[in-house]
Amino acid sequence: AMRKTLVLASVAAASAYVSSPVGLAGGRTSNKPAISSSTFTPRLRSAAPIHGVEVAKAGRMSSSITMSAAKKKSVKDLTSAELKGKKVLIRCDLNVPLDGKKITDDTRIRASVPTIKYLLDNGARVAISSHLGRPKNGPEDKFSLSPCATRLSELLGKQVKMAKDCIGPEVKSLVDGLQNGEACVLENVRFYKEEEKNEKSFSEKLAAPFDMYVNDAFGTAHRAHSSTAGVTEFLSPSVSGFLLQKELDYLEGAVANPKRPFAAIVGGSKVSSKIGVIESLLEKCDKLIIGGGMVFTFLKARGLNVGSSLVEEDKLELAKTLEAKAKAKGVQFILPSDVVLADKFDANANTKVAKASDIPDGWMGLDNGPEATKEIQQALSDCKTIIWNGPMGVFEMDKFAVGTNAVAQTLAECTKKGAITIIGGGDSVAAVEKAGLADQMSHISTGGGASLELLEGQVLPGVAALDSLGSSSKSSGPVVSGATYKDTAYFRNKNPWDV
Repeated sequence: AMRKTLVLASVAAASAYVSSPVGLAGGRTSNKPAISSSTFTPRLRSAAPIHGVEVAKAGRMSSSITMSAAKKKSVKDLTSAELKGKKVLIRCDLNVPLDGKKITDDTRIRASVPTIKYLLDNGARVAISSHLGRPKNGPEDKFSLSPCATRLSELLGKQVKMAKDCIGPEVKSLVDGLQNGEACVLENVRFYKEEEKNEKSFSEKLAAPFDMYVNDAFGTAHRAHSSTAGVTEFLSPSVSGFLLQKELDYLEGAVANPKRPFAAIVGGSKVSSKIGVIESLLEKCDKLIIGGGMVFTFLKARGLNVGSSLVEEDKLELAKTLEAKAKAKGVQFILPSDVVLADKFDANANTKVAKASDIPDGWMGLDNGPEATKEIQQALSDCKTIIWNGPMGVFEMDKFAVGTNAVAQTLAECTKKGAITIIGGGDSVAAVEKAGLADQMSHISTGGGASLELLEGQVLPGVAALDSLGSSSKSSGPVVSGATYKDTAYFRNKNPWDV
């Protein structure tokens, strides 16, 4: 009975740390700008002259992770003459939450406006492509992009026509009929199964009406689909939009060449889901702060009792290895010294604070304690670059949101003092949104999985497929090894549902 209770408690705790019901990653409930401004001007790394890895920190050689990048061509590199009259296919992320036909959060649509407006103002004829939801068997009216076309019309102050399809003669006719400075929205690309399979014939049909391609959908850049990668084989130039470029500038540029001290805060339910992120950041950061459910795997690896807290028993040796690696590299490795405990996974559970070394049986840790929060605040006080991915506790429940909110507030204060603060996608975005502090961060990433893969040092197929600056070639890719998107980590490690 005891064993059964512990298992159920662990499962309950896991659910608290896995995903946030607050909304889509990057979702925003206020009318704040989708991308907050910063006085910081990030620099992208230039390609290394030789194959291999770069020096991640003075005096410290990185391991086998290849993060060196060739800068990608952006729409800002194209002149008005190069855009005027051109038929442009732009891939945006219009995957917004809907209540029937009503958009409940238009953040992603607003985030796409600057690039679309730039193209229109320069006389391009623009067709906007995106997916919405997960259609199963062809067209489904509930997944139509028509509400997005209506909202874009309002935001751009001009009519944005809605296509009935994304390929075919009717679409070509609509695109050919656009005047300079006019736009339309193509219907959901995922109404075709070929989109996610990245079938060449479908990519060719999707690209057929157009002269050039712009990718401004960072949230799907880690997917090698027809609309994110396949079309680039048929369209030149293929360049990034402002939103995608800003993500690369921050997540690649600022992290690769950080102002120091550089701190990384990594939370989440499981060590296994953040192995790549932790290993990559260990090569670059000065301080690594661990939070969320994975804390207890690290604590148990130290030989401590963690009660009924979530633990990945098969990752205890990995936890030991990661902590030892941090010590060997001189990285300050910070685990909470105290935690908030609950007797069950419930918003009304009985709670108490205990030292991390004194967690009793039958209790589960669901948040950082007050001393742990003070230690984190102290560790961050002198940092010039901070990246945060994953909450400190079950922030959806007020009782267990204190640690996460305190970190969000601390980052906001650090931003005011001139630090570069980057919220690296996922639940940490929802957390700062809930705390009402999103507009006080240097950069809020719009990607979930894309943010993680970029932080891990992986190549994003949607980025690799774009032209490199100073060249129309896609073959150089964004890594020193010269990988194309077919050589990316995505292709090597893809899951069946990613095909």
